Amino acid sequence: MRAMDTTGDERIGVAPLGTVRVRGTVEAVGAGRLLVRTEGLVEVHDREEFLAGTADRAIAALRTSDEDRVTATADGGFVVAGADSVRALGSDGGTRWVLPHDPWHGASRAHSAPAVGPDGRLVSVVVPVLEPDKAKAALVYDGEPGRNYTWDDLLLLDAASGEVVGRQQIRSLASAAVQSWSPDGAAVVVSCWTAWQSWSTWWAQPCAEGMRMLGGTWMHALAGFLPGSRVLTQRFAEYLFPADDRDELAVYDLGSGEQTALLDLAELAVDPEEDEFSSAEVLDARHVLVPGRVHPEGGAPQTRHWLLDADTLRPLGRLDYPAPVGEDITVLGDGTWLTREGDDRLHRWRLGSAGSPQAGTR
Repeated sequence: MRAMDTTGDERIGVAPLGTVRVRGTVEAVGAGRLLVRTEGLVEVHDREEFLAGTADRAIAALRTSDEDRVTATADGGFVVAGADSVRALGSDGGTRWVLPHDPWHGASRAHSAPAVGPDGRLVSVVVPVLEPDKAKAALVYDGEPGRNYTWDDLLLLDAASGEVVGRQQIRSLASAAVQSWSPDGAAVVVSCWTAWQSWSTWWAQPCAEGMRMLGGTWMHALAGFLPGSRVLTQRFAEYLFPADDRDELAVYDLGSGEQTALLDLAELAVDPEEDEFSSAEVLDARHVLVPGRVHPEGGAPQTRHWLLDADTLRPLGRLDYPAPVGEDITVLGDGTWLTREGDDRLHRWRLGSAGSPQAGTR
């Protein structure tokens, strides 16, 4: 049954701020910097120089292998998760520390990138844990006979030394994990996808004893942070269980664990059974961006972006772009965002009327 194509259909103008040609993926990493990933290479660039097409060279760069998951530190270094260790590198490429751990299950590569706290003092990382006693192993995992795992550990590490300062077992056997710190550094949120159990998400707080678990939720993955110690999460229709067929957004208070807002994304859909919503991004203190792929009756699939109220998740309207956009959105943290056209063109936008001054294109 098709939904009426009316909710959130009011058009909202956007202003173009420039276009740049780029290979690879781009991620905002704070302090006016971008992380640019291409095959075998991670680079850190000044955001404005890179998007203006005037960046002569990277601020920092690191050659990587297929097994590595990498994040940058504020001082020009990197933290690298590999198949069986986490290591920190200085801006000169030298190794600061290495923390070995049990090898990841199912693949010879890391399943999760580390996350560095806003003040640079702590690093969070998810690691696997082998269990010698099969009776104590997590029964969900039987992919490698003779190698038993129990539930993963969430670690807090001292960024300078690699010392484990906090450890909590989380109920996941993650094939994929995403994690991020709240902007004030008061909490770290981690989401893990476990086969046949969907996403599970927890939030924890550094404390004198190391780490204290504050709360969590199931079947929702981390999407971003909102003012007032709130976390935005997204649920995907995975069809793992009866009636598991809805895409939705929810906001939780990190202190109380209370759900404070909820949106069934079917409200934005043209065809709820076919339309897909791949992500949600916090644009600023007042707005959330949601890209989706919808299927108008009798027409070709279309990519659309909606703007939501950050407090209530109420749809405000659909963004009216003057250029083609895809489903990928990169929010830059200053009220602007990037969309991709084709394989190598990034457009930068802000909310407002069309016709604003546009930078040159490289």
